Amino acid sequence: MYPETKKIDHVDDYHGSPIADPYRWLEDPDSEATAAWVAAQNKVTFDYLARIPERAAIESRLTQLWDYERYSLPVKKGGRYFYTRNDGLKNQSILYVADSMQEPPRELLDPNRLSADGTVALAGWSVSDDGKRLAYSLASAGSDWNEWKVLDVGTGKPLADHLKWVKFSSASWSHDNAGFYYSRYDEPPPDQTFTKANYFQKLYYHKLGDPQSSDQLVYQRADEKEWGFHGRVTDDGKYLLIVVWKGSEPKNQIFYKRLDSPDSPVVELITGFDADYDFIDNDGAIFWFSTDNAAPLRRVIAVDLAKPAREHWQTLIPESKATLQSVNRVGEALIAEYLQDAHSAVKVFDLQGQHLRDVSLPAIGSAGGFRGERGDNETFFSFTNHTTPGTIYRYDVASGAASVYRAPALKFNPADYESKQVFCTSRDGTQVPMTIVYRRGLKLDGNNPTMLYGYGGFNISLTPAFSVSALAWLERGGVYAVPNLRGGGEYGRDWHEAGQKHRKQNVFDDFIAAAQWLIDNKYTRPQRLAIRGGSNGGLLVGAAMTQRPELFAAAVPAVGVLDMLRYHKFTIGWAWVAEYGSADDPEHFANLLKYSPLHNLKPGTHYPATLIVTGDHDDRVVPAHSFKFAAALQAAHAGNTPTMIRIETRAGHGAGKPTAKLIAEAADVLAFLTQELSRD
Repeated sequence: MYPETKKIDHVDDYHGSPIADPYRWLEDPDSEATAAWVAAQNKVTFDYLARIPERAAIESRLTQLWDYERYSLPVKKGGRYFYTRNDGLKNQSILYVADSMQEPPRELLDPNRLSADGTVALAGWSVSDDGKRLAYSLASAGSDWNEWKVLDVGTGKPLADHLKWVKFSSASWSHDNAGFYYSRYDEPPPDQTFTKANYFQKLYYHKLGDPQSSDQLVYQRADEKEWGFHGRVTDDGKYLLIVVWKGSEPKNQIFYKRLDSPDSPVVELITGFDADYDFIDNDGAIFWFSTDNAAPLRRVIAVDLAKPAREHWQTLIPESKATLQSVNRVGEALIAEYLQDAHSAVKVFDLQGQHLRDVSLPAIGSAGGFRGERGDNETFFSFTNHTTPGTIYRYDVASGAASVYRAPALKFNPADYESKQVFCTSRDGTQVPMTIVYRRGLKLDGNNPTMLYGYGGFNISLTPAFSVSALAWLERGGVYAVPNLRGGGEYGRDWHEAGQKHRKQNVFDDFIAAAQWLIDNKYTRPQRLAIRGGSNGGLLVGAAMTQRPELFAAAVPAVGVLDMLRYHKFTIGWAWVAEYGSADDPEHFANLLKYSPLHNLKPGTHYPATLIVTGDHDDRVVPAHSFKFAAALQAAHAGNTPTMIRIETRAGHGAGKPTAKLIAEAADVLAFLTQELSRD
């Protein structure tokens, strides 16, 4: 059934342990051999998927459901309002501007005109303080590499500015609107654009009209190859804040440079990478940060530049029992977003840290946004949950009144579904929350097709959110379950660290416990249970299916980190060592080898039906992970169920993927799961 995958005699020595890597040749995404293998695998996979009877109906319904208006949160600059909108099925959202709340919007930038297949995406954008210039970045075929350009907002005409080799960077305008700060890497060799490790990021200032070669180098560290820099100009225009990051660990340093003195030095304000410091705003020389320093659930502190020593730091908003997610200053208020058992709560404080009021939310779900500046009297926030598409609200800061700004209309009845939160007991006794969504009237007879979705890493919280794909699954009688695993950020720093490095097995144990809870409580049974996750969640699925293959009928690991011994060798993979550890270290190697999905496949085992999903040039988690895992799984699998790989062409890690590709991929995944969970 499957194309033959050649094996080579390649063995690596890890601290005296020989580890075979017979599919090492698949690490080169541009070789003729890899291209032929991709084509052969895709032919088998797409032929199989096309024959599934339900696929056409699933794709048709997905297309209907996806056809609804979607808006981003408005950004106000120079009295103008900027936001993106997709009227339904456009491959990419269009950027609009309105000269006031009363004026009709006009189209400013349509990425759909930049490529025939919709694979050029608007990756980021930043408006000058006067609202007259827009810096925007474009990503092609899902790559993390961005190219930045500039246009005139009044005329919509592009300017000559063109910046390349930018990755993991935003743009922050200087107060005089003459240019912006950004970060970039050196240009990689042509044959290593999508694989070479990214080191030595540098912070630059680009003056409008100048070629990139003339950009001013603001800060670099030739002695610290892993350090990256995010520049942000304070609202008063007096300081350039430099956030120094190193890898994926949510711990950073804070430097600054005065902008009212051209020759001012970069000052190291907070050093040591001991905690996360998220800049909120400043009152002159008093800087406010949200931090988990001495507060695992986070607090807000004030740091005086004149007395920066830690003993002089003042607590403005103390740590509470809920997890503080973010804080924004809008007008004369601080708006703080919290998580309580993985759903949102929002509180408003004055600038002295006194609680003023709570923001009333429409229901239990996820709220986000509340961006603004010190001169604003309004802000916007979004609200969503599993049965509520993202709705935009306008919030009056002085009165606390919220009103609907944009509400999408979708062709389904939310009242047909219900959700509830339960807690399951993990292997070590830890209580793990899980949200379960299903059609009302569900029978608990153990026969319901169930999709268990997880992530569990990098301090990322899974909160209730609307998904067209999940809704289509629910409409077909499926159950959708999302546990909040350790490794995430739902309960602060301790919860995250409980799923890192040598504690990573806790994440897999939590996920397996969630699966067992669904079985024990008659929602489903192993023959009707599928697991799904992407990126770090792809690792989760790969580990769960290799550790407990009998517990699941189907698995969908997407763009997963599956070779835990070599992940750090490519692009930004080195940055994840803080999360996983590195095989270069003997102790970490032993731990990684215990759960690395690629290295724990056992020949002759009946694994779940598997659809591996990746992009042919993912430069975040390189496709070699999925390629090698697919080859090894096909060689090891002893059952009759399919183990296939779906390789999207002109696609990366997922960001910016056009709507047409999203629908096609979702249809393939749901058709695959429908087929495999209906087997007797």
